[in-house]
Amino acid sequence: MKRIHYSFIAALLFITYSCERNLTSEGVSKTTTYVVMTVTGDPFMSIAKGTPFTDPGVTAMEGDVSATVTTTGTVDSNTPGVYTLDYTAVNKEGYSVSESRIVCVYDPSAAANNFEGSYARSTNQSIAVWTKIAPGMYSVFNPGGAPGTNLTIHAFNATGNVIIVPTQKSSDGSITSCKNATGGSDIIYNPGPPAKYAWVVVNAGYGASTRTFVKQ
Repeated sequence: MKRIHYSFIAALLFITYSCERNLTSEGVSKTTTYVVMTVTGDPFMSIAKGTPFTDPGVTAMEGDVSATVTTTGTVDSNTPGVYTLDYTAVNKEGYSVSESRIVCVYDPSAAANNFEGSYARSTNQSIAVWTKIAPGMYSVFNPGGAPGTNLTIHAFNATGNVIIVPTQKSSDGSITSCKNATGGSDIIYNPGPPAKYAWVVVNAGYGASTRTFVKQ
């Protein structure tokens, strides 16, 4: 009987110790402060070839403390093209946050172009609307010619009649870009008449078909 009694006590002590150990590890919470990053100035910029470019940068705060920002990408202001600057910061726990800026360096062959207007998609006549923001830079509403959309992106014309729509965060927060029919970045604007262009919208909510638009 004594052996049974002692065994019972030993088992009870083991259970009690185990419960206390588990209780100390459960319900533990930890607060993580994420970096808040804000792009300084306009995230979409357009400058003439030969104009010196100074990156306005970003602000990045981890709570009340400035976070270190890593910038990748450069802008060659002497070479027409579309350039993307990516900014990244990591908090103390290793969680990263990123933002970007897109800069178009345009040459004289594009400066005088004006692609503004309404363009009907050939398959359904849904309208895409181009608005010129600055030389070489446009906002495009309904780039996919999809009825009922509320999507706006930025398109760039750095040289000649070439349009480039680099990967970007669109107006609804989705990541969007446009390619030509063969998957390249150069999309040719045909001044016509009638003026028209064709592209593939790269966005999770769109199909992979080529969409042709004709100016109205």
